[in-house]
Amino acid sequence: MHYVSTRGQAPILTFEEAMLTGLARDGGLYVPETIPTLTSDEIAALAGLPYEEIAIRVMRPFLGESFTEDEFAGAVERAYAGFGHAARAPLVQLDANHFLLELFHGPTLAFKDFAMQLIGQLFQVALARRGERVTIVGATSGDTGSAAIEAFRGLEAVDVFILFPEGRVSEVQRRQMTTPTESNVHALAVAGDFDDCQARVKDMFNDFPFRDAVRLAGVNSINWARVLAQVVYYFSAATALGAPYRPVSFTVPTGNFGDIFAGYVARRMGLPIERLVVATNQNDILHRALSCGDYVTSAVAPSISPSMDIQVSSNFERVLFDAYGRDGKAVAQVMEELKLSGGFHISQGALQVLQETFASGRASEAETAAAIASIYARTGQILCPHGAVGAHVAQSYLGATPMITLATAHPAKFPDAVEAAIGIRPPLPNRMADLYERPERVTSVANDLTVLEDLVRERRGF
Repeated sequence: MHYVSTRGQAPILTFEEAMLTGLARDGGLYVPETIPTLTSDEIAALAGLPYEEIAIRVMRPFLGESFTEDEFAGAVERAYAGFGHAARAPLVQLDANHFLLELFHGPTLAFKDFAMQLIGQLFQVALARRGERVTIVGATSGDTGSAAIEAFRGLEAVDVFILFPEGRVSEVQRRQMTTPTESNVHALAVAGDFDDCQARVKDMFNDFPFRDAVRLAGVNSINWARVLAQVVYYFSAATALGAPYRPVSFTVPTGNFGDIFAGYVARRMGLPIERLVVATNQNDILHRALSCGDYVTSAVAPSISPSMDIQVSSNFERVLFDAYGRDGKAVAQVMEELKLSGGFHISQGALQVLQETFASGRASEAETAAAIASIYARTGQILCPHGAVGAHVAQSYLGATPMITLATAHPAKFPDAVEAAIGIRPPLPNRMADLYERPERVTSVANDLTVLEDLVRERRGF
């Protein structure tokens, strides 16, 4: 199994190399050279299995010879041992043919735990074998950062630096990043928005002398291993509802396109997904792009669903690579247009390919709050604002095929928005009840590449 860059100019790597590398050296993102497929019988056999076993069967074909059977099985077992639900990703019925996939039972109460906990274990195995130490740098709109810190805190072979937009994440999200006491954890509050944080991380990766000196590695959804780990819960949910003998659809609240790209990979592997619905908040660049073909950025508008307050969706490049017939030069060209002018037009042929797989919709702030209220009144289920965006958009696509909406975070991570909608302030789980009392450790930093690189060098002792 080999991995190639979406821009066609970077070295071809193994799974382990792609995982440890993160962003390709040509600025692109790594994707499998070919997508392995599962037969109908193999998919049917997943029904009723423990989540860990499904993960092993779904992910194993992508690993090549990077990890032994025992290494990978052990990593999977350790990754999900701390989840708070035996099913790991349980389904809850909202309506006759509408289901909620709860992805918030991990240690930081967000879907990012499914990938990050596993990546932490795989990094540990690979780095111990290599006798190496790396510097992980990531950008977050809220949940990625806390999940990364939780996965890598205290590990001897890793220093982790997380950039988050100062004042633009929820208090729970911020405290999950700023209260760990381990010395290898560094929470950096950047003066800017998420797109600024993401751009500085990419700048660091593209500064090759710096990248090589500090042994930079990335765990944002630019990292292929992140996407792969998220493919698993599409299989677990679909088979629980009868796949492969009947199709299912998914609605995914997304800003960076990573979570729904995992669904696209599952579909390419043979899972009978009828429709993948992209749900956006008022920062609706993905909805606009899929509707008319114009991917044009604008100012980020802060919302009650802050993890989706994004205008530059990194993983969209991966699906463009397929839509443009895996033409790395064409992808590099549109990405250069985005960098220089803030947008690009998707060719008619590529747009048609995208529209054959993806539908989309948006939810305003009022519609998001109304969805929280109506679903609570009807079912007693409390959604976080991101899940509410998904549930609102899903309403337009309900039909004979079961619809599964992804609930990406626990409502207690966004208590202000939930309380404003239903008058109830959702409590944190007992294991996190003292989060508001823990002392914070955070560094405020300018949105400046030189300043950030100097800080990383200093903390790493270079």
